[in-house]
Amino acid sequence: MLCPNCGHTESKVIDSRSAKDGSTIKRRRECLSCGTRFTTFERREDLPVMVQKRSGRIEPFDRSKLLRSLVTATVKRNIPLATLQELVDTIENDIRYKYRDPVPSQELGNEVLIRLAKLDKVAYIRFASVYKDFQNLDEFNAELQNLSASDSSTEDIES
Repeated sequence: MLCPNCGHTESKVIDSRSAKDGSTIKRRRECLSCGTRFTTFERREDLPVMVQKRSGRIEPFDRSKLLRSLVTATVKRNIPLATLQELVDTIENDIRYKYRDPVPSQELGNEVLIRLAKLDKVAYIRFASVYKDFQNLDEFNAELQNLSASDSSTEDIES
């Protein structure tokens, strides 16, 4: 592993921790040349998850693209980046095991919306407005109504 400070190739592992879902190991390292400490992540190598876009085009699942859109949806919502990274991990793992063929982008978007609805309602609406490509206020209001209805049905179940 190259040191981000000096480029030296040798480092020692100071600490290792497994992610909550067990799919990633976080390692804290120290460069043997300059002493800089840095973090690396190790994950098993799997076949890439493929996504079928609405146009029919198939492309590899892009974790960073999903994380960027989640960060955008949660701007000023006080949601830690680590929470969003865990969300991406969970979504990727779920679609990896649910789909052997390319996952339709609509299903991927629905997986994101399900989790965002539980995490933060405002982030859900922000993400949905782009993902569902709202064209007018009526579509936006209909989604708000659906979110409110599902929220109150959840409260009824919990009561």
